Amino acid sequence: MILNQVKSLGANLIGIMPGATEKDGPPASVMGINITTLTYEDARALLDKKKNSHLLDLVAYTKSIGLVSWQSNQYSTNLSGCTAGYPAVEGGEVEAGRFFTSEEERNLSRVAVLGSTAKRELFGDNPALGEKIKIRRHVFEVIGVMAERGKVAMQDYDDQVFLPLKTMQKLIAGVDHLGLIRAKVDNAQNLNQAMADMTAILRERHGIIDQSGATDDFSVRSAAEAVDMITQVTDGLRFFLAAMAALSLVVGGIGIMNIMLINVAERTREIGLRQALGATRLDIFRQFIFEAVAITFAGGAIGAAIGILISFLAALAIGHFGYQWDFIVSGYSIVLALAVTSLTGLVFGFYPAAKASRLEPVAALRHE
Repeated sequence: MILNQVKSLGANLIGIMPGATEKDGPPASVMGINITTLTYEDARALLDKKKNSHLLDLVAYTKSIGLVSWQSNQYSTNLSGCTAGYPAVEGGEVEAGRFFTSEEERNLSRVAVLGSTAKRELFGDNPALGEKIKIRRHVFEVIGVMAERGKVAMQDYDDQVFLPLKTMQKLIAGVDHLGLIRAKVDNAQNLNQAMADMTAILRERHGIIDQSGATDDFSVRSAAEAVDMITQVTDGLRFFLAAMAALSLVVGGIGIMNIMLINVAERTREIGLRQALGATRLDIFRQFIFEAVAITFAGGAIGAAIGILISFLAALAIGHFGYQWDFIVSGYSIVLALAVTSLTGLVFGFYPAAKASRLEPVAALRHE
């Protein structure tokens, strides 16, 4: 799900993050380390068309979480301080009003644009344009409302209040550095050249002489690289979970086989009596193989139900901490799980069933 969402962001996007990074690892800032090496002036320098000819536009961010109030209504939401290029780069559409301009951004104007969720939570069905909202004792005028966009890669684009970047830095966050710069390139084929141009500009601004990247205090990543990184992680996780599932099935299958062998031993007289009454070896085999499959099928159904419940509770817990995670139940996965558990019963129940079917009626009836 996350992989598809990241792909949907666009193949011509580049992310510039503060902090160095290993070649195959995430940037330091992604790991929760506060890095202050990217500034507003860096973002302005990247807009130089002479040095960065393939750049269409960029948006720089400083983000936080805060309480927003209107009259008696209060709502805690994501505060996104950004530059005026947000709609062009991120593809956001303004449903009502307008987005703030570069001039308002430079002048530290106290204006705000609401995401659709933030607007609904604060204003309900009431119009928001022209109204005054308060964030940390500062009053902002609502000049726009964004169209509903939904959730992408655990980020809710609708549950946000957008403020001019420098206003956010000075009045709300109290910082002078950036958390992220996202740039849009004219063509996906020019990504590598654009990344090289941006890297050169930032190295020059930061006084970095080493061109190998070993001393870079920033990270430049394309959306394609993000997809590759997520693919590697998901492939590794998928292999690990498959190995754990296979091991669990083997261990569970051995347990089923032992239970069925004990069952055969305890029901030897019953088997002999059925044979004396006309049951064939095939009838005895079918009886015990059916019991083994029934046990594993019931176990699979209970396990699937518990897994669905845990997934639902996990989605609720993740949402409680401010992240977005859709709860999705795949019918194919449930059918596959039940089929595999039934096959496990069939495989590991074969030997006990065959042993039961080979018992001699006379010896079985004499068994104590």
